[in-house]
Amino acid sequence: QVQLVESGGGSVRSGESLRLSCIAPGSVLSIQTMRWFRDTPGKQRVMVASISARGSTHYADSASGRFTISRDDRANAMSLQMENLKLDDTGLYVCNIVVLGERYWGRGTRVTVSS
Repeated sequence: QVQLVESGGGSVRSGESLRLSCIAPGSVLSIQTMRWFRDTPGKQRVMVASISARGSTHYADSASGRFTISRDDRANAMSLQMENLKLDDTGLYVCNIVVLGERYWGRGTRVTVSS
């Protein structure tokens, strides 16, 4: 079982920034795609951003231009820099990685944006 640990969530005002981090165990090798998802009560889980093993990135329309995903393969880590946060960014941000075709999930870190 691969346990992912997210951190960096918090309560902020709209327009402020947060940086989320996700770390996988050092024993995990060859992480393929890494993704951030957002869970919001009453809504479907939404993929916010992804980054491939080659560094190609993809963003949800709502995140494009404000969020930046990055990865550090030496540390088995992924980050999500979130700028100009909006009320709709509120939710539980969950880390996901793919290793040898298997998906692993973290428990999430909560982001609350207020006006």
